[in-house]
Amino acid sequence: MRVIIIILFLLPFSLFSQKENKFGVPNYFGFQTRMIIPSNTIGPNSMTLTKDYFTTTIQQQVGYTFGGVVRLGLSELISIETGLNYVQRIYGITMQRTDSNIVAHNTMHFIQYDIPLAAVINVKLSKVVFANASLGIALQNKPSNVGIIDHPYGIHEFFHLGIVDIHKKNALDLTASTGFEFRTKKSGVFYIGGTARVAMSPVFQFVGKYKYVNDARVVYGNMNGSYLSVDFKYFLPYKRARNLIFKPGPIE
Repeated sequence: MRVIIIILFLLPFSLFSQKENKFGVPNYFGFQTRMIIPSNTIGPNSMTLTKDYFTTTIQQQVGYTFGGVVRLGLSELISIETGLNYVQRIYGITMQRTDSNIVAHNTMHFIQYDIPLAAVINVKLSKVVFANASLGIALQNKPSNVGIIDHPYGIHEFFHLGIVDIHKKNALDLTASTGFEFRTKKSGVFYIGGTARVAMSPVFQFVGKYKYVNDARVVYGNMNGSYLSVDFKYFLPYKRARNLIFKPGPIE
């Protein structure tokens, strides 16, 4: 269902973008996917919380995003990219009662939606190979909380939540990307690169609770949302417009 919503949202952009604009610069519509790579390079990807004998650790694992992308050409050098992405973050959680050697493991999946906006610099390396770099922002929507419950040995309970404040469901991140693309007239454009995403606010508040009969311990902290990714994009071949307001001169 989520995939269908994304396709319906992007369909009007695809019809608009598959042609040259009035200055003779091509617009593109395509699809992208990113593999989220756990890394501490631009922010901590794990967090350990402890209270008395209760300890819990949450660590970001390999996740993914996918969606549509629109590239609007302003000139041969500069273009603007936007679109809509579905984001699946995956976290591994290790919880334990240290004085009794009770340990449990689980994973927690957290969903977001992104609308990126970036300025792209395109550098021509050969007739078909281009290098580009981009800098921009990403508006993210976090629709709901997420939680898991574990019952090791039946009578012990570990309860974990990723809580999104109702007033903080929308947030803004900074993005920077670099990569290379191979452009063909008949087959479209193929891109591979990488992105660094710096979160301006926590992705969620992480809450952990251990309960045994009437005894309970609670810990909480803010989870950093920054990550690195490996990016793949494919842009459909564009159709050349018949009538341009500014036509190329004899030298061009």
